[in-house]
Amino acid sequence: MEEKMGKKFFCCDAVLDSKSRQIAIFSGYAKEMQPISWALADKRTYVHWAEKKYDIIVFGMPTNFRELGAREEDIPKIMEHERLKGEVHEGHFVPLGDADVEAILRDPDIDTVVEVLGGLHPAYEWICRALAGGKNVVTANKAVISAYYRELTALACENRVALRCTAAVGGGIPWLVNLQRCRRVDTVTEVGGIMNGTTNFIMDAMARQGADFPAVLQRAQELGYAEADPSADIDGDDIRRKLTISANIAFDALLREEDIPAFGIRTVTGADVADFRAHGFTCKLLACAQRTETGVAAYVEPALVAEGEPEAAVPGNYNLISCTGELLGRQSYFGQGAGRYPTAANVVQDCLDLLTGEDGFYTETARPMAVEADAVAHPYYVRTQAADPWLESVTADRWDSGVITGAVPVGQMLRWAAAQRQRDPGCFVAGIR
Repeated sequence: MEEKMGKKFFCCDAVLDSKSRQIAIFSGYAKEMQPISWALADKRTYVHWAEKKYDIIVFGMPTNFRELGAREEDIPKIMEHERLKGEVHEGHFVPLGDADVEAILRDPDIDTVVEVLGGLHPAYEWICRALAGGKNVVTANKAVISAYYRELTALACENRVALRCTAAVGGGIPWLVNLQRCRRVDTVTEVGGIMNGTTNFIMDAMARQGADFPAVLQRAQELGYAEADPSADIDGDDIRRKLTISANIAFDALLREEDIPAFGIRTVTGADVADFRAHGFTCKLLACAQRTETGVAAYVEPALVAEGEPEAAVPGNYNLISCTGELLGRQSYFGQGAGRYPTAANVVQDCLDLLTGEDGFYTETARPMAVEADAVAHPYYVRTQAADPWLESVTADRWDSGVITGAVPVGQMLRWAAAQRQRDPGCFVAGIR
């Protein structure tokens, strides 16, 4: 413990030097990640750092940091580190160059890198350099972990260092750490749930207010829940990345996100939602991964859940993520899945776990597994304006806005829906649980 406490933590945003008892946050340049950088430096939230009598120093914080919610009186010092030079131009921070990063990664006193830049590049390259250099890595970057899970975990294993990513799935919800605990003592058979706060806010508002999709999406953007380009959320890409990471940890697998079929909520209408309510259902965008005999049945789709089910009651931008074990049964974790403080909390928790000897969530026995979405079948709600012989052949009932099918393999339906959208861009499907 003492040896580890004498080390430094560097983030492509920060340095923790426990010799001089300092946490230094070097603000990331990705706009969506800057609030996380600020939150990491906030003494009001992270009292456990203050209890250890650390000084908190902010390096290169953008001059417009007040827009991120920071208050000047909350920051003990704002200064520039001699080794972490940056320039401020018109209120925006100019990020580190490769040469600066190389110098930091060669520093033997720094044993842990925290990456909160966001995006695939240069985050992937910097994480690889850190792991190859024998340094632990903590990241909140779901995009890079999902896209390069196999490469990064292999590199961590090869160099006997830790790679932790608790904040990458569920924001501040302690989901991945508890999934790991369940896996230690039980065989996990299923993971999934509501993993995206933006889409849950949209579906919840449409159900409660009777509003249509465009109006609710605009409101979500005004509140900061949805990006200017909301495609990653409403098309299911964000939740698919989180499912990929969760399934890999739960099943000791090496799934690729591009192999997991996904259908989003972009085309849902107020009439659809009214139809669902009339039949006792609520619509949520759900992720699901189930262990099969030969692989994993993983998929992302809108789903109609009965009004008495736990998922139906999840309000606003909250998440509800669950795992099911052979012995433990179902365990669910509820909370805010995004935001500066929830996300930063799990980044800091990962750093603390490293100090107590915890390593990564992966194992050296992880192996590729087939994605078998056709192994699961259930009925579907389908609305389309383009007639289709196959859809007619599986139709079992008709509602006001769409038809209800008999049990259809998930993979087959999502492949059909993707093709049908080429003929009818407004087509919408939702599984019925």
